[in-house]
Amino acid sequence: MSRLKNYILLHICVLLFSFTSVFAKSAANAYNAGGLLNPTLLLFIFLMLAVCVFYAFFWQIVIKKIDLNIGYANRAVYLIWSQIWAVMIFGEHLTPKNIVGLAVVMAGVIIVSLTANYDDDERQVE
Repeated sequence: MSRLKNYILLHICVLLFSFTSVFAKSAANAYNAGGLLNPTLLLFIFLMLAVCVFYAFFWQIVIKKIDLNIGYANRAVYLIWSQIWAVMIFGEHLTPKNIVGLAVVMAGVIIVSLTANYDDDERQVE
């Protein structure tokens, strides 16, 4: 149960970090609409930095509980969340290349996670 809880916390951190791409794109749109003095640009830059600070803090807590290989492999799920936000929030379209790329990322995350679990089981037997 503890392992599942740690994975959930890890993915909540990655989900939180994925909002930096949303705020960065929103900041770019605000800049295009009103230039450097646009108050919404400053708001989105602040939100982007705030998310990075929260992510860095919680990432340090989570990474102490999870094998480093698993943590960094699962960080790649950020790409999937970014694509979801691009479609849902900004109305972008996924191409077949995007879908293949996301499938490769997921396959890599699964392989690393399963391999790490197998290695943990072998260590306990020895």
